[in-house]
Amino acid sequence: MTELKKELKVAALENGTVIDHIPSDKLFKVVEILNLSELDKAITIGNNFTSKQIGKKGIIKIADYFFKEEDINRIAIVAPKAKINIIRNYEVTEKYEVELPDELSDIIKCNNPKCITNNEPMHTVFYIQDKEDIRVKCKYCEQVVTFEDIKLA
Repeated sequence: MTELKKELKVAALENGTVIDHIPSDKLFKVVEILNLSELDKAITIGNNFTSKQIGKKGIIKIADYFFKEEDINRIAIVAPKAKINIIRNYEVTEKYEVELPDELSDIIKCNNPKCITNNEPMHTVFYIQDKEDIRVKCKYCEQVVTFEDIKLA
């Protein structure tokens, strides 16, 4: 009796970035915040794959593109357990989990309409209070914003 082998085949990347372990319900938010529709690179997006760690996951593969730190920080806000794989010459050369830094600049918009950042042309700065449940605090007005209420700038 022959065993039926089921595999998903997606073209391997020669060079580029793979964002893996994105919760399925957050995949298209990650696509949006990274402005992937504006990129002129080959992009593969897959969703609802089975994951032992998170149940259902999404994955994004981008050929010949490597993200800046601020982009990785944006991913961390939406999908804090996502993993980044850097591919060079068909080999994974770097692999790491996204991680929120202690401070975010120009990524989150303050929810307080009276905050100076909403009334003057200036950068927003938020301190991370809780990296697990994602709670941030505005440097200027001290407004605390929870994950559900975060508005990206």
